[in-house]
Amino acid sequence: MSGLLPVDHALARMLEGAAPLAAETVPLAEAGGRVLAAPVKALRTQPPFDASAMDGYAVRAADVAHVPSRLTVIGDAPAGRRFAGAVGERQAVRIFTGAPVPEGADTIAIQENVKSLGGDVIEVLETVAAGRHIRRRGLDFTEGEVLLDAGRLLDAAALSLAASANHPSLPVVKQPLVAIIATGDELVPPGSTPAADQIIASNAYGVAAIARQSGARVLDLGIAPDRIEAISALLQQALDAGADVIVTLGGASVGDHDLVKAALVGFGMELGFWKIAMRPGKPLMSGRLGATRCIGLPGNPVASLVCSQLFLKPLLARLGGRQHDDQTVDAVLGAPMAANDQRQDYVRARVEHTAAGLVATPFDVQDSSMLRLLSDAGGLIVRAPFAPAVEAGAPCRLLRLR
Repeated sequence: MSGLLPVDHALARMLEGAAPLAAETVPLAEAGGRVLAAPVKALRTQPPFDASAMDGYAVRAADVAHVPSRLTVIGDAPAGRRFAGAVGERQAVRIFTGAPVPEGADTIAIQENVKSLGGDVIEVLETVAAGRHIRRRGLDFTEGEVLLDAGRLLDAAALSLAASANHPSLPVVKQPLVAIIATGDELVPPGSTPAADQIIASNAYGVAAIARQSGARVLDLGIAPDRIEAISALLQQALDAGADVIVTLGGASVGDHDLVKAALVGFGMELGFWKIAMRPGKPLMSGRLGATRCIGLPGNPVASLVCSQLFLKPLLARLGGRQHDDQTVDAVLGAPMAANDQRQDYVRARVEHTAAGLVATPFDVQDSSMLRLLSDAGGLIVRAPFAPAVEAGAPCRLLRLR
């Protein structure tokens, strides 16, 4: 196994020099799920005036210090239209939530504590302290204040805050464009009738889903047959489209028909590494074509998805300005495991929540072609190289999948 690169070394090499892409400005309605490229400051003060927090009556606290207290209603202030006059002694203005507090008033008597006596006369039944039920100007934020920092993922609360601060658009990190190229004469797309020696292509759909979950855009260029000129044509399409990352599926091993590496080198790719000390996923390739990152994923379906979790996700997070969190957690084994060899294993496992914590039970079969087991797995048990045999109940590290 000499020459195989450890997983952590491979990831460090892949991320070397990776930085958030350039910024672009997008309409606020299209900014959800994007990452801020610059701080966002308030363009206004919120609230822009002292506003009523309740429906009721704007009054003077001194006039309702002793109750019941009779007042004369001199007008109203619905939301969006302030009362133009001023509240004087023993006067009140009917007011609604969000409306500006009239001049002269310093508190709000809520409508539940007010009785109408007919005409313009009301009776306030409970005392109200000065300032009660009033949202002061600038309570939320003031003009020029930094509300959102660069790097913030624009979730529902952040988008609403930016809108409230009067931003119609926002500067965000560009989404990485991932071009996916499947290779192999044996592959046909879903919905086809495969020939006797063909199979249905599945990898691209899972890899594309991982890319989109990581904030990337996806360009699926389909299936290239095992001819270097066909692979090269799709590579050219990816480059012409401005792909930030080109992901190839299959064709990166050592067989006579594994032509991806040769095609990429023909375009001038600088090879970063090839072959990783991991299982599944040993024939993983990484390189660069100028500013474009190239990842050659194994053709085995499970291996391609595991490698996407371990390598593609953190790369796209880095390019998209996102935080990539370690998804490994502590668990205990639900079954014994044999000693490991020179490669780091990622073992599909059933995961159960128990009173003692997470229990991960490896499936008996781990063939890298078996997608059903990956779909059923709650996580991958991470087994270090040369790990000794362990019994059920032993601690382990678990890469959560969902």
